[in-house]
Amino acid sequence: MVVFEKPRALTDAVLSFCPGCTHGIVHRLVAEAIDQLGIEGKTIGIAPVGCAVMAYDFFACDMIEAAHGRAPAVATGVKRALPDNIVFAYQGDGDLASIGLCETVSTASRGENITIIFINNAIYGMTGGQMAPTSLVGQVTQTSPYGRDPKTQGYPIRICELLSTLEAPAYLERVTVNSVKNVNRAKKAILKAFRNQVEGKGFSLVEVLSACPTNWGMTPQKALQWIDEAMIPQYPLGVFRDKGAE
Repeated sequence: MVVFEKPRALTDAVLSFCPGCTHGIVHRLVAEAIDQLGIEGKTIGIAPVGCAVMAYDFFACDMIEAAHGRAPAVATGVKRALPDNIVFAYQGDGDLASIGLCETVSTASRGENITIIFINNAIYGMTGGQMAPTSLVGQVTQTSPYGRDPKTQGYPIRICELLSTLEAPAYLERVTVNSVKNVNRAKKAILKAFRNQVEGKGFSLVEVLSACPTNWGMTPQKALQWIDEAMIPQYPLGVFRDKGAE
């Protein structure tokens, strides 16, 4: 009896993420959802610019590399050209909530039948730890060395709350992967987001609070604790829209 194995939707490539980064966990959850739904042969993923830029090496489905922030627009084009395929974008907070914010909001407002997996680690990871749109008030980064000051740098952007003001999105949920319990909840959310697309329900986005020990300057263990202590109070977990449950 097989109890645990690598998802078929992941390749054998060694992940390039830093020790303690939770991108790898989310990659596995996405792959497990693809496996469970039996859609690997018809799935097309859109890779971002950022820490997950090499997602095309890790997922065993067809992948397209998008320009920075343009993954929702690319996903829209692919889905409209190939409506029978399953299309997902995998994006970080700098990609989705900064340079790509317009594409994100516009795609959600149109209710495009795609799935977006949004990784929120409150910092620019790949480029060296600059302040992101999601960085917390008081958070020290390379570009906010005295802590983020809302008087000059504004407040963090809460993507799920922002998109929940729109009429079209079918499903919006924020999860995290800093414990076994939370990983299991995240798995259900990601599976639901993909199933919604299979069933033609429309736009689904799952936001995942993710750890970045390298740029946070923490051990992996402390980074997981910091999600509980600092990120969740700023970004509450839960479902913000579920038309299937209404």
